[in-house]
Amino acid sequence: MDDTAGIYAREVPFLDRYVQLGIAQGRVISVSFPDAPDGDADEEHELLDRIDAYLEGVEEDFTDITVALTVPTDQRNVLETVRGIPYGSQIGVEKIAQMAAGLDPEDDGDRRLVREALQANPTPLLIPDHRVRDGPSAAPADVAQKLRSVEGL
Repeated sequence: MDDTAGIYAREVPFLDRYVQLGIAQGRVISVSFPDAPDGDADEEHELLDRIDAYLEGVEEDFTDITVALTVPTDQRNVLETVRGIPYGSQIGVEKIAQMAAGLDPEDDGDRRLVREALQANPTPLLIPDHRVRDGPSAAPADVAQKLRSVEGL
């Protein structure tokens, strides 16, 4: 991926909004879906090209993209687990708690932690919280539903 830092955004008709990326030191620090992009956003970035292809049905997991997670360690553990959910698969919050190191799927607090981590996800789509069937997504609800539809979920 290009190491150029900046804000990149492109209008995506399928989502009825923009996909906007924040990149620093060759790492993605944010993915958002605004109605209008930041004024200084550039439209051209190879990751936006890959996202366009994904939304057109090309199977893509984005696992080669470096994501800079600036979240607490316990949430990072959850989000790294979510990142491993394969394209076209869905699992539940309880299963995430079972898979994430140090969490107990029977513990209400640990399941709450999973939901909080999903809601705080700074890079939805790259960390595919839309693949967690009974958890929140950091993406707007209509976007998360469209991402699920792309993957047949």
